[in-house]
Amino acid sequence: MHNKIISKKLKKTTINKGETLLHPNDTTFYQYYVESGCLRSFFTDTSAKEHTIQFAIKDWWISDYTAFFKKEKAILQIECIQDATVLRLSRDDMKEIFDLVPGIERYFRIKTESYIGSFQKRIIGDLSKTAKEQYIEFVNTYPNIEQLVKNYHIASYLGITSESLSRIRKEIAKK
Repeated sequence: MHNKIISKKLKKTTINKGETLLHPNDTTFYQYYVESGCLRSFFTDTSAKEHTIQFAIKDWWISDYTAFFKKEKAILQIECIQDATVLRLSRDDMKEIFDLVPGIERYFRIKTESYIGSFQKRIIGDLSKTAKEQYIEFVNTYPNIEQLVKNYHIASYLGITSESLSRIRKEIAKK
């Protein structure tokens, strides 16, 4: 019974590589659970430089969470970087699921705690580690992502240039 309630609220959507799910200043109605493929969220600064915030692969969630939870306009853009199938969940449907299936709220709490912990760890790493240390941690933490995304996406995530990423990889390969 609970599965039926939940599956009725999740809307399956297929997204092609290059498609955008969310643009800055859009109203953020949904968060997305990735069944297959790869997406990324990013912020574009005033000098048109992209800063990748998150990658999302199988079994991950993605959204502009500040906008989603606070009912604000999006500041992030979400694009599909590998053909994907996602399950879309609105804020209202999520609340209804919580009311009808109270145990599912625990699942979302645990996922949110994990996301906040990872995000905080990343910020501290960005502030205290060298680019090489950040790259090594990225590869160790997310070993499957590197094969799915372009070098400039990884460089954007690490806050470095593609040339710096190439240098770091060459340096690591020599060891």
